[in-house]
Amino acid sequence: MRMRRKKHLEDRLSACDGYIFYMDMEDRDYNQAKRFRKLIDPKEMFHRDAPLQMEIGCGKGQFVCELAKRFPDKDFIAVEKSSNVIVDAAEKAMAEGITNVKFFRGGAEYLPCFIPENSIELIYLNFSCPYPKKSYASHRLTHSRFLEIYELLLKDGGEIHQKTDNRSFFEFSLESLSQFGFTLKNISLDLHSSGFEGNIVTEYEKRFSEQGFPIYRLEAFMKK
Repeated sequence: MRMRRKKHLEDRLSACDGYIFYMDMEDRDYNQAKRFRKLIDPKEMFHRDAPLQMEIGCGKGQFVCELAKRFPDKDFIAVEKSSNVIVDAAEKAMAEGITNVKFFRGGAEYLPCFIPENSIELIYLNFSCPYPKKSYASHRLTHSRFLEIYELLLKDGGEIHQKTDNRSFFEFSLESLSQFGFTLKNISLDLHSSGFEGNIVTEYEKRFSEQGFPIYRLEAFMKK
């Protein structure tokens, strides 16, 4: 079901000026749009030179805001397609006075148009839509067409950390990442029973875990 548009959404988005950046493309054809370049300068954006990490599909911002508070020496870009959702995340960061996170509204396929190559040290994929139908496999954020993008953005030895409650999607991710050339490590088939320390629970993770679903997690890296 489509989420109902929030009241006063445009005003709320405007109030988050400086926190939300828009990856709107005039040409919706990816093969054309990917030639467009409007690269950001992370040093200028965050007013310092710090390691840069990214969450793709940040939802209401619970994970990335907590991450930013735990690691004030790092900067974070949080990507979300829905204005209805990203406004909550940006308002949360503003209310808590978090200055080392910025929010990018748009699809992950357009990241190379805005994010410099070899600039990201870690990408988080938390509870991405699994797109269970085989015909929609190319929409999965661990499909090879997205892994090509991550390879461009990640620094040498950069990592991808994924969490999901969907076993089929997790198995797809394991295979896709391996075939693409990523090395897998710290694979968990039941994260909350694994003794893993430092986990930040997302909104979806809390809901699924309370319903008794195991949480699957992996880490992947590639040497260029």
